[in-house]
Amino acid sequence: MRYFAKYVSPLGTITLASDGEVLAGLWFDGQKYDRFGLGSEVEERDDLPVFADAKRWLDSYFSGKDPGFRPALAVRETEFARTVCAIMLQIPYGQTTTYGEIAREVAKRLGRESMSSQAVGYAVGHNPISLIVPCHRVVGSSGSLTGYAGGLRRKVALLEGEGIDLKEHHLFIPGKGTAL
Repeated sequence: MRYFAKYVSPLGTITLASDGEVLAGLWFDGQKYDRFGLGSEVEERDDLPVFADAKRWLDSYFSGKDPGFRPALAVRETEFARTVCAIMLQIPYGQTTTYGEIAREVAKRLGRESMSSQAVGYAVGHNPISLIVPCHRVVGSSGSLTGYAGGLRRKVALLEGEGIDLKEHHLFIPGKGTAL
């Protein structure tokens, strides 16, 4: 059985998903890939300890602070997707990395000579635990924000909320592209 709860953030309502023990999903309602993989047999349960931890994390995060902890998570995807998520979890609060840097690290961890940045982009874009697994901190090598399943407006707000000055870091919203 899967469970869900709602959280009202300054950037819109968020759906949390769990198997009852660990957080398995976190999406802005209406975002691209909203509730991807959640399934149809779900029950609303706001009383689960994992949801209390996630909401405490979100309260801290949206107050402009690094929460300093992480609720119990489970990314039940492919080894590749789990590796990408593990690397994203290492991106410090208030900092960014690029798809290319993640691709190089994935290749190293999986014992490959190279890895496609596009494949990394797919895994980042389908991240099932948005915010806590900080896919919003991943940018293009040129500084392009390239897209965010929750929308570029939210990506900008999240980065700025972490104290990242877009101009100072030469980050920009692209004029065109498939991930807008």
